[in-house]
Amino acid sequence: MNAPSYVSGPSTTPLLGETIGENLRRTVQRFPDRDALVSVYQGYRATYRQFWEETSLVARGLLVRGVKKGDRVGIWAPNRYEWVVIQYASARIGAILVNINPAYRVHELEYALKQSGVSTLLLARTFRNADYVAMVRDVRLRCPELRQTIVIDDEWGALKHDALRFSEDELARLERDLQFDDPINIQYTSGTTGFPKGATLSHHNIVNNGFFIGEFLRYTDADRVCIPVPFYHCFGMVLANMAITTHGAAMVIPLDNFDPLTVMRTVQQERCTALYGVPTMFIAELDHPEFQAFDFSSLRTGIMAGSPCPVEVMKKVQKDMHMPEVTICYGMTETSPVSTQSRTDDPLEKRVTTVGQVHPHVEIKIVDPTTGRIVPRGTPGELCTRGYSVMLGYWRDPHATREAIDDGRWMHTGDLATIDEHGYVKIVGRIKDMVLRGGENIFPREVEEFLYTIPGVSDVQVIGVPDVKYGEELMAWVKLRPGVTLTGEEVRAYCKGKIATYKIPRYYKFVDGFPMTVSGKVQKYKMRETAIQELGLQQAASIETA
Repeated sequence: MNAPSYVSGPSTTPLLGETIGENLRRTVQRFPDRDALVSVYQGYRATYRQFWEETSLVARGLLVRGVKKGDRVGIWAPNRYEWVVIQYASARIGAILVNINPAYRVHELEYALKQSGVSTLLLARTFRNADYVAMVRDVRLRCPELRQTIVIDDEWGALKHDALRFSEDELARLERDLQFDDPINIQYTSGTTGFPKGATLSHHNIVNNGFFIGEFLRYTDADRVCIPVPFYHCFGMVLANMAITTHGAAMVIPLDNFDPLTVMRTVQQERCTALYGVPTMFIAELDHPEFQAFDFSSLRTGIMAGSPCPVEVMKKVQKDMHMPEVTICYGMTETSPVSTQSRTDDPLEKRVTTVGQVHPHVEIKIVDPTTGRIVPRGTPGELCTRGYSVMLGYWRDPHATREAIDDGRWMHTGDLATIDEHGYVKIVGRIKDMVLRGGENIFPREVEEFLYTIPGVSDVQVIGVPDVKYGEELMAWVKLRPGVTLTGEEVRAYCKGKIATYKIPRYYKFVDGFPMTVSGKVQKYKMRETAIQELGLQQAASIETA
């Protein structure tokens, strides 16, 4: 009989029992003259000593303006050095930072501000074609708890000048009253369906998750990490910033939003040792016509996360981008976020086909979604996780919290996974994404991995669409490499005899990209809606099922 699908992360390294501010203070004492934060496009550079002084000024400026422990402080801006300063400054006074997606528009902004009860909002003046100031003006009267706004571009100097009215000693006294279990951050889930929920995280959640991510990456004060992923998301804020500052490494911001050419130029100019990205970012870099012109020899590691990583893309990143120690992380906002990670010295096969092993001090089990019972090793089921990393709950939403976290404090992820005999975890799909075709359970991820092996295919996403006869049929959205032409019939012919007939997609759509959230998650529900309209499947979609 197979062993049960349960693993726990043993560790001889204890959890850190300290706040974000306490942890940063220790790093500053160890590496005062090392680069802490570099924003290339803003021309900003700060050592750890200078970064500490900047966070002190902003923390004291916020205190002068009436911000108190437990107040919700919103940050609505793209990647910039001020975002990082605010992240650490707010933590040092015990305010709860509310991350607001830079892509939000009026309706979504109003929802986030009201749901979290933001009283102070720091914001950029504009981003891309969006006038943030005008949008805040539009919603302000409908957000009764919003007391003040601070436009970073206009008031940053004035905010720091206000700090002169609040002493360092008084800030230090306030910091000593903070507890590491205090809530410190509200991160809204990406909202691939319905309204997002505010995952509430503590110092303890974020500091420890960031620390162990950095341990897996073997970070030291010699590392310089290029961060093109958004700070508002846990990828930028925790996997990047917290992993970096807990080890005295340098945070390097290439631009306010992702641009493959700027990222590659930054890696070369700043001699970065690590690079982060979702798979689509790495694909954009690898496919860029100027890719061969850049020197990636300084790189050794990094993280690919946010959505499933195609095996072929992982192999190219390791070889062509000089990242032999690149790792895969898996998790969710509600678990701070990382639950599993591959190690830099894992066998190549494990690093390209799994999401690694369970993190230290974390437990994982795989259960039958219908019965809740633990399944044998190698059997697909819902991945559940437990430990220090599980969020405090959804902000002001006890019902949703109870639905996500059971009585045993297990967080139910909604992801389908397997655990092998060595404890490596493989994500095989989402419970909601699983396609039921004529009684066959099909995991789109498996089909996607096969289609990636077709020459000329750059990226692919597989969804289920309604069908009168089979209930659902498969559809593949395919992105081709530049200059490549391919038809659905040619793809179908390639698949024939290599994978089961029922796994060969019936429909094909050739695209330049996919509908995505800002954090890089593909919105398959939007793809499905588009497909129903374009394929004329409204009648099949209207059929009710049990």
